[in-house]
Amino acid sequence: MTPHTPSPDDHTTGAGAAATGSGSDASAGLADFTIDLTSQEVLRRAQMIEALGPHWNPTEVLHGEEAAHNLLYSGLDPQQQHLYNTLATAGILPHRHHGHAAP
Repeated sequence: MTPHTPSPDDHTTGAGAAATGSGSDASAGLADFTIDLTSQEVLRRAQMIEALGPHWNPTEVLHGEEAAHNLLYSGLDPQQQHLYNTLATAGILPHRHHGHAAP
């Protein structure tokens, strides 16, 4: 690809472009520059899955995160529970089930 060297007509704008008649061709010298990242994204994902290893279980990880979240917010005193409920209602924290840690 050759670099684009702007011509004097590339800097013509507004009424000047219409008056000279060169405004419609101002972008004719520009090159279309498109990058397709699809193959790079596929490669990145494949390398990530390979790095996680064959024993990685996303369902188990999700259940572990949910259990940790429930444990973190279990056993709150009434004032803490009220604050948690306020933040959960506002959408800042997710709602948890029954106010108890996961079994």
